[in-house]
Amino acid sequence: MAEDNDVLADLGMDQANGADNQPVAGMVTQYVKDLSVESPNAPASYQWRDQPAIDLQFNIGANQVNEEMHEVELKVNVTAKGEQGNFYLVELSYCGLVGMRNLPEDQAHAFLYAEAPRILFPFARRVIADATRDAGFQPLMLEPIDFNGLYIQQLQQKRSQEAAGGSDAVN
Repeated sequence: MAEDNDVLADLGMDQANGADNQPVAGMVTQYVKDLSVESPNAPASYQWRDQPAIDLQFNIGANQVNEEMHEVELKVNVTAKGEQGNFYLVELSYCGLVGMRNLPEDQAHAFLYAEAPRILFPFARRVIADATRDAGFQPLMLEPIDFNGLYIQQLQQKRSQEAAGGSDAVN
């Protein structure tokens, strides 16, 4: 019997009271927090024949709502410019509530800034496509974004900056 308890403890299943101690993370809900669509030069812009240049900017943020819940915000700004001015501007704040429990800090951070945006992006992409179509233009279909690759790249940049800053302090 004592050996059985040791095996259960090794597997993390020694909680006789049914305590939930397994790491868990998942999307609880998602929503449009803010959406702005402008056609500042309409109706003239519908007559323009030049192909618009698309400027895409995005930003990821996370705010803790409570002990087990975070709001992940994917902000996407799109500007379509032509020689005569802006065709349209779209500003979207697309959010998701992420539930997390028993996750180590580094894994929680990676989930909030890489995995959650990856999950949210296809839905934000559709909102932007619908918004540009509803504004009277061709739907803008954004290319997929490798959020995990960007996350790793930013971590590497941060580490190299810290290392460079640390070596400057020593010299």
